[in-house]
Amino acid sequence: MWPALVVPYAAAAVLLGVAGVPKVRDPGDLVRAVRSVGMPFGRRAVRAFALAEVVVAAAALALPGRATAGLLAAMYAVFTAFVVTALRRGGVLSSCGCFGRSDTPPTPAHAVVTGAASVTGLLVALDPPGAGAWSGVTDSAAAVVGLVALVGLVGFLAWQVMAVLPTVQPSAIRSRTRNGA
Repeated sequence: MWPALVVPYAAAAVLLGVAGVPKVRDPGDLVRAVRSVGMPFGRRAVRAFALAEVVVAAAALALPGRATAGLLAAMYAVFTAFVVTALRRGGVLSSCGCFGRSDTPPTPAHAVVTGAASVTGLLVALDPPGAGAWSGVTDSAAAVVGLVALVGLVGFLAWQVMAVLPTVQPSAIRSRTRNGA
């Protein structure tokens, strides 16, 4: 199953790391987001979780296997549960800080993307690649370039759905117009 999942798995890992870095630097947005849904986590706990995101992302890329894919799946399951909770409770009126933007609230599409990333990690954990997981998909320079390009494209599209789509929806545009932005 690894050959079919290598691109979405790698994209999910890269996105996890990219989203974790801003929260390690400044966990304020995520602290506000988790508190908006009734979770009493402070800056230290949020920063530690963000650091765990970065570590899991790096491990998932460096050593794809049962444990790292399981951790990747678990991280995205937590995000999905948080997004769904925020949507149900009406919390998180602004961003969680994942992409360094303060104006990207969670959406149902965000939950779908994080849910799909969790399922991808779970599938890899259930049927992990063997030793040398990357050797079969990076046998030549062209294969490496192609893999990096596909991973970049999938990651970029996922980011667009989670961070950009909410800002171009009619309700967001009306809100910016009313506020003079």
